[in-house]
Amino acid sequence: MPYALQAPVHSDLTIKKSRFIGCVEAVPDRAAARARVAALRAEHPSATHVCWALMAGGQSAANDDGEPGGTAGRPMLEVLRHQDLEGVLATVVRYYGGTPLGAGGLVRAYTDSVAQALLKAEKVPVIRQTTLRCVLPYALEGWLRRELPAHGARLLDAAHGEGVTVHLQLPEGKAAALVARLNDATQGQVVWLDAADTDNG
Repeated sequence: MPYALQAPVHSDLTIKKSRFIGCVEAVPDRAAARARVAALRAEHPSATHVCWALMAGGQSAANDDGEPGGTAGRPMLEVLRHQDLEGVLATVVRYYGGTPLGAGGLVRAYTDSVAQALLKAEKVPVIRQTTLRCVLPYALEGWLRRELPAHGARLLDAAHGEGVTVHLQLPEGKAAALVARLNDATQGQVVWLDAADTDNG
């Protein structure tokens, strides 16, 4: 099961006079990650590098920001992957201390910066959401609205035509029980539309 972070966590390491300031925090997507990295650059204008790694499904990315290829962003991303984290950004701000660390030393420094921060992390399970759409008689709309909280579901929208077309969102694990409950309570009067439509929000 993937996990998200409850709150940002930080680390601060000094290796051969180079300072590595690490942070791991929750972000929803690549746009938010880029905005956060830009803010860090503004906060640390004299830093030599601001390297980052984003674990966010199809938007995952890694950036070495001028360090030798594969010595910063990719190792940071691997730490996030091994921790089974989702929707998180790891950043490491480096102030160069004058002594080269070599490729192996850089990989260790960036990996340790993220790993040290994550030792303090409070993780929460990511609950995958799914969406359901169905049409039901007008007489059952009020009953359905009262039923939703028991299944952790929320009504995204309702359109009124010949019947009421509702669009629901709920945890994946509870979808089958809600479908069964609706079918049973309405004696088959519900018409399901593209029930396989899922959303990983």
